[in-house]
Amino acid sequence: MAKKKRGWGGRILVVLTWLVGLFLGLSLVLVLVFRWVPVPVSALMLQRRVESWSSDKPYTSRHRWVPLEDISPSLGAAVIAAEDQNFPDHFGFDWQAIEKAIQHNEHSRRKRGASTVSQQTAKNLFLWNTRSWVRKGAEAWFTLMIEVGWSKKRILEVYLNIVEFGEGVYGAEAAARTYFGKPAKRLTPGEAALLAAVLPNPRKFRANAPSDYIRGRQAWILGQMRQLGGEQLVKEMEAKVF
Repeated sequence: MAKKKRGWGGRILVVLTWLVGLFLGLSLVLVLVFRWVPVPVSALMLQRRVESWSSDKPYTSRHRWVPLEDISPSLGAAVIAAEDQNFPDHFGFDWQAIEKAIQHNEHSRRKRGASTVSQQTAKNLFLWNTRSWVRKGAEAWFTLMIEVGWSKKRILEVYLNIVEFGEGVYGAEAAARTYFGKPAKRLTPGEAALLAAVLPNPRKFRANAPSDYIRGRQAWILGQMRQLGGEQLVKEMEAKVF
């Protein structure tokens, strides 16, 4: 008896199943590899490079991976204070912050995000920086994957090494040397707070030429660092392994 041929619907379903399986398998491999291997380049770095091809401005990328031990604990504390104060305790998503952001955005023109350090790490490392439900879904998947497969210390280490601190400046080491002429290990709390202050829009704000707004954010971040326990918070967080 001859096999019944699949219609277009069946063929599309097979292709989609294969694509989903390929995505899941590849994502698992990437997460496992970067659990131990230093990240040489992120998806965001590649995106910025491609975008520069259509720009008249010269583009230079600066990035140097260093272990977390060679980054001042002040920077980890500043980033947690500024971006994700529940980072040591949540599992990738801060539902309380998401609820507050929704309530704020309903009544304000200035929109507030609620992405955690884990979500930002997943997005910057693995995904193209676009706005779509597909991308948000992939971001949620990768966030869960790194929360399951990595320690909090590793998530923070990767984040601090790939986050964008300015035009073509990626990671703590490149930022410290570009803006302050020193290695990341020697950043002071004030300098760390300045770097964290520009993160909402690192291509607009500059840590080495801070506006009054950035100075205000720096002061607020320093205050939050003191309330949260500063460097001691990072040391306690580094001991957490899932």
